Amino acid sequence: MSSKENNEEMPWQGFHGPNLGVVIDLYEDFLHDANSVDPELREKFELWGPPPAQIGTTGSSTEAGSALDPDMMNKVVSAVRLADMIRAKGHLVSDINPILKAEKSDDFIGLDRFQLTKEDLMRIPVQLLMKDAPSHIRNGYDVITHLKDRYTKTTAFEFEHVQDEEERIWLRNSVESGEFVEEFSAERKKELLQRLTEVEGFEKFIHRTFVGQKRFSIEGLDTLVPMLDESIDESILIGTENVLIGMAHRGRLNVLAHTLGKPYNMIFSEFLQTPKENTAPSDGSEDLNYGWMGDVKYHLGANRQVEKEQNVTTVTLANNPSHLEFVSPIVEGFARAAQEDRSNKGQPTQDVSKALSILIHGDAAFPGQGVVTETLNLSRLNGYHVGGSLHIIANNNIGYTTEIFDSRSTTYASDPAKGFEIPIVHVNADDAEACVKVTKLAIEYRKRFKKDFLIDLIGYRRYGHNEGDEPAVTQPVLYDEIRKHPTVRALYARQLEEENTVEADYGDKLDKEQAQLLQEEYDLVSNNKAENKHELSPPDFIVNGLPKVKTQVEFDRLKSINEQLMEWPEDFKPNQKLEKILKRRLDAFSENGAIDWGLGEYLGFATILADGTPIRLTGQDTERGTFAHRHAVLHDRESNKTFTPLQEFKDGAATFSVFNSPLSEQAAVGFEYGYNVFAPETLVLWEAQFGDFVNGAQVMLDQWVSAARAKWGQKSGLVLLLPHGYEGAGPEHSSARLERFLQMAAENNWTVANCTTAAQYFHILRRQAAILQKNAVRPLIIMTPKSLLRNKAASSKPAEFTDNEFLPVLEHTNLGKEEDQVQRVVLCSGKIGVELDEYVKKNNEEDTSWVHIARIEELYPFPRRLIRELLQRFPNLTEVKWVQEEPKNMGAWTFMESRIQEILPEEVELSYIGRTYRSSPAEGVSSAHKTEQSRIVNETFTRKN
Repeated sequence: MSSKENNEEMPWQGFHGPNLGVVIDLYEDFLHDANSVDPELREKFELWGPPPAQIGTTGSSTEAGSALDPDMMNKVVSAVRLADMIRAKGHLVSDINPILKAEKSDDFIGLDRFQLTKEDLMRIPVQLLMKDAPSHIRNGYDVITHLKDRYTKTTAFEFEHVQDEEERIWLRNSVESGEFVEEFSAERKKELLQRLTEVEGFEKFIHRTFVGQKRFSIEGLDTLVPMLDESIDESILIGTENVLIGMAHRGRLNVLAHTLGKPYNMIFSEFLQTPKENTAPSDGSEDLNYGWMGDVKYHLGANRQVEKEQNVTTVTLANNPSHLEFVSPIVEGFARAAQEDRSNKGQPTQDVSKALSILIHGDAAFPGQGVVTETLNLSRLNGYHVGGSLHIIANNNIGYTTEIFDSRSTTYASDPAKGFEIPIVHVNADDAEACVKVTKLAIEYRKRFKKDFLIDLIGYRRYGHNEGDEPAVTQPVLYDEIRKHPTVRALYARQLEEENTVEADYGDKLDKEQAQLLQEEYDLVSNNKAENKHELSPPDFIVNGLPKVKTQVEFDRLKSINEQLMEWPEDFKPNQKLEKILKRRLDAFSENGAIDWGLGEYLGFATILADGTPIRLTGQDTERGTFAHRHAVLHDRESNKTFTPLQEFKDGAATFSVFNSPLSEQAAVGFEYGYNVFAPETLVLWEAQFGDFVNGAQVMLDQWVSAARAKWGQKSGLVLLLPHGYEGAGPEHSSARLERFLQMAAENNWTVANCTTAAQYFHILRRQAAILQKNAVRPLIIMTPKSLLRNKAASSKPAEFTDNEFLPVLEHTNLGKEEDQVQRVVLCSGKIGVELDEYVKKNNEEDTSWVHIARIEELYPFPRRLIRELLQRFPNLTEVKWVQEEPKNMGAWTFMESRIQEILPEEVELSYIGRTYRSSPAEGVSSAHKTEQSRIVNETFTRKN
């Protein structure tokens, strides 16, 4: 009989488990009131009749088609509900906490609650409750026992919040079939015990050798290291080329030693404070952790190559300061860069199997820090997904000294992940084998569904937040229990001895051998306690600034590229109004043509791509541009199909990516920073919707973008585009907080620019692209315009692109004066300089020959020589005015004042024109803004009495 015929004759056979329960529920409703069910279903029930009696006293089937008595039908329904309750809520009574053994009532999954007996269950066939059951399960009672074993012991599962049915079925079958819980061989058990001995022995040795020194011990979560081993091993087998790990400082030294292979003696030397070996090499080459300032040992990262079965994988632990979860989006950026091929033009091709990101979270930080949710939100977005990350919460049930009830409003630390439909497994950190097994499940899920997976590793913290703390001061009862609790190594050694896998005292023997090894490693460095005399200065290639590079582009080449960018598919129909605007760009290279800001950027990107440098551009509304100047992605007005000229133009020789980002600054900037670090050959740009919004990424700027080179030797050429300028839009749409970038500027750590012409922007972008893979590379912060985007004063002649270069100081050339007439030099930056120029042009009858205006386009590094030479040209100079539109305590004044003062000619005074000290960045009333702006401009051209 065919399956179709079988289905028609025995339709009830097509339902199993919860689905069967639902259909039987509906059939009961049908019996009470036929009109209570859907008409189509009512018709089927009338055709099918009652469910066949598949129940006999021993669980064997009776004749197909015989009626199921109502009482037994109710028993089946109850059994299905019970099975479903165990699957969905079994985690609430599971044994997942090694210390807190609070009594939990399991009445809600008891037989009495569902009016069932053991005998009832034994009469119910397996297939009604569970599909593809293991062979040892013979009846419904065995099913319920098996489900409780799977869902309520040391491993607990939550995946009912996953909406995709295929995923839920796969997860349920994997858990219930036992496929992922294959028994460990005796050899593998010994290897696991050896690993736990290494992990524990390392911590014990440091604890007694370096008494009271901070190390943020892993103890209580020791199984984290074998879990990382498993994830790396499983990834190597499928050809993963990079495993990228982000974690805070808890357990970091242990992971460095055992997962990353950092030599014990090197770690011991850091405790002993022997001469630093993590300073910048004299030959100019750099590696992770080679910064001239250095960092504390539990913030450092490392790289390691691991080989298995002829596959080689690079394992990277990212540097991470004490800002805990903020490394998460950075590691995601690493992974995306590692997965993409950027060698050909168009969109990069992504192979998610090439890289795996593993993010290790703290239990207080996971629900407590918003960057976690921002990062989770990236996981399935076009421009940011990495084919799934493995998340592990290193859960020690406390945050510094703060209890759970004061640190989160959720049942579990992992609960925020539910909103992103991420499967969650809670596992008892004392069950070493279970921890490794769920890791394999996680990797299998990620491989199959390309989505995130979360393991909540629940353990404890054996000592205080750091080893100088006394935790019993704030948690006396808890720490009384912890001190009495045996370690996971001791528990596992005892387990293997009891099951005769190893002989008695085998665990103690391993422990002594590890202690001896550690002592030998310590003896290699213990006598080397010389004082560190290292100069805390950057290497010469940093001190000497940017190398000279050519940024000009020949006229014919630039004109040709401009024309190529206007070649669209024949059937492509963009917005009519936009089409007219864009086609005007073809006139830019005519005799009287000019290139505006948008076209200058477009040509800058295109020539960079033609030179073979990939570009990644992201930000809020970046495809179009907040101010509608870019239009990097065009939309067909009839079909909404898109076309991206920078991916298709003929001369393109590298990939161009452009994505609108989510409404995030912290995670988005972190992601782009990570992408750039891992793909240093790529020009990576992030654009704020308004420059003000970048303050939402302040931690990324403080800890990574500005300081990573000095701390860790971590190079970055990231570009931030921050719209800045006072146009009366109010406090939140005026200032990109230029003063903060200048305050953090030192040691040539980045370039801060405020460009005012299309050519200046073009040249600084090309300069940045040209230095990306040079040692002197650094981030570029650009205050980009808003109103100037369409101001003709910001447009440039083609000759400025073909013959000029970026000019750190841009002088006003239309004042028509003799140098000996100049008494006042006005120094300024950004849009205010354009407004001053416009004042001169509008008031050409007024005598302005005594004033000379210069815009500082590159604020940092401070162009000392250029400004000094400028001031020396005017023999009758009496005063220099710094003019800005930002309040006096903001903008560039506080940075510029002392630097200009140092180079002033004798008898020349320096003073300030601009807004007074303010707490708010700008006026919120348009009329007040105009009054202040007018006052600043007029005062600039007012002589002293």
